[in-house]
Amino acid sequence: MKTQTMSILRSMLLLVAILLFSQCNTEDPEPENEEELITTLEMTFSPVGGGDDIIFSVYDEDGDGPMEPEYTNGTLTANTDYNVKIEVRNDVDNENITTEIEEEDEEHQFFFESSVSLYLEFAYNDTDENTDPVGLNTIFYAQEPSTGTLTVTLRHEPNKSADGAIDGDPSNAGGETDIQATFDVVIE
Repeated sequence: MKTQTMSILRSMLLLVAILLFSQCNTEDPEPENEEELITTLEMTFSPVGGGDDIIFSVYDEDGDGPMEPEYTNGTLTANTDYNVKIEVRNDVDNENITTEIEEEDEEHQFFFESSVSLYLEFAYNDTDENTDPVGLNTIFYAQEPSTGTLTVTLRHEPNKSADGAIDGDPSNAGGETDIQATFDVVIE
């Protein structure tokens, strides 16, 4: 009887020890790269020869939520080169996400796709440590008068060596889309 009681007591102590140990490690690990709210993408087109800046922007207070984004579109001058700088922000929490993109440039790339009817070309003007494109600074060339759309996509962890990615084609790049905006553009 004494042996049976000792065996039950050991089993109970083992069970208590297991329960206490499992309670000590109940915190979930923090996610490595928690997705941030992006409310604003702003593109500033500065004419290379001088002139007034043209700003294209999108503001979406709730990110991917049900509220419709507010766009500011613009008109570019035909046969003009533009230095374009992109800024990405969370205006709700007053955060400049551009800084994070610069710090983690190997994990980010902007992609630019013009509709067929829009005569607008671009070239990346910045690279990460591996000399792969980032897209925070680009050069756009507004060719002959035309109208159409420009879709801007920021991808997180794209495969920058995928077919076409270095030239700005997101088709094979993979990764996760952080923000995508489609602007109406007029070249006159």
